[in-house]
This record gives sequence, C-alpha cells and structure tokens, in this order.
Amino acid sequence: MVARVVLLSFMLLLGACATSNVSQDFDAGRDFAAYRSWAWQRPALEYRPDDPRIKSDLTEQRIREAIASQLDQRGLRLAQAGTSADVTVRAYLVVEDRQQQVTNTYGGGWGGAWGGYWGGPMYNETRSIDYKVATLQVDLFDGRDGKLVWRGSAEHVIDTSASDPQARSQAIQKEVGQIMAHYPPR
Repeated sequence: MVARVVLLSFMLLLGACATSNVSQDFDAGRDFAAYRSWAWQRPALEYRPDDPRIKSDLTEQRIREAIASQLDQRGLRLAQAGTSADVTVRAYLVVEDRQQQVTNTYGGGWGGAWGGYWGGPMYNETRSIDYKVATLQVDLFDGRDGKLVWRGSAEHVIDTSASDPQARSQAIQKEVGQIMAHYPPR
C-alpha cells in the first residue's frame, strides 16, 4: 500500500514538473513588422471561472508585467496615453478541473528458467486522480480593425506547493516567455 502511495505521489510530481503545452496561431496575411506600439484592452485579464480563489490582483499584476516585458523585448512599446496603439492585448486565465485514471496491476504468474510457470492471482486497481489545469492565453488584436492577429497559450498542471511569491513570479515569467517565444511569427 505504501509503495502505491509513493508511486502515485511520484507520478503527480512528474506531472507538475512537465513542460507546458504551448501553442500559437496567427493571421498569416498581417505584416507583424509594422506593429510598433501596444495597449491593454479592457479588461486586460479575464478569469474563467470568475472565482475569488483564482482571481487575484497580485496574479494579474504578475501576468501584466510579464507580458509587458516580453512585448518590450520584441520591440513593441507601450502606447502613450491619448494615442492609438498598433495592437491591443488581452489575456485570459482559465482554470479547469481534470481527472486521470491510473491502473496498477498486481500479482500474476511468473515464468521459470526451464519453462515451469507458477504464480498467484492477478488483479487490477484503478484510481482516479483529480487535478487542476491552468491555461494562460495571450491575444493580440489589430489596433485599426480590432481583429485577432495573434494568439498564444500555455497549459500546465497547477502546482499548489508554490507558496512563495518570488516562485510564482518566476513561474509566470517563464510561462509567458514560452507563450511569446514565437512572436512575431516568421
């Protein structure tokens, strides 16, 4: 029984350490080199579901700072107040409950070195593992016509052990960096 609990804990740990599932999509007909400035749409960050356990001004600040930093690294500057931006930015943080079933097999027969077989009964044990998955999505819209021109997202298993604010900031910076890694598209 202890071995099964250790195995289950190890599997959850590996799942938490796994890299994010990152994807991008874009409008191939747009000239991304022409985009020089950006501004936030209102609201800048939407939460789904709108749950107070997820929604946090601190999380929003971290996500906004990470996105602003990544856009700045790619040559886009925050538009001055009163001027129109080439692109507007909106982010989404979506948290979903997921479930995975894990089956372990115990017992069964073993083969001898000279063809003899012996063993005992075999049985399977299936367990359900509940976990939360967060998806961070960044959308860029053309400032003139308002149409979506680029979307990047990353999905990962939520690590509930990250209680240090510095660790949270670093995780968000890393995730946004992975999302924006292929902007502008080539």
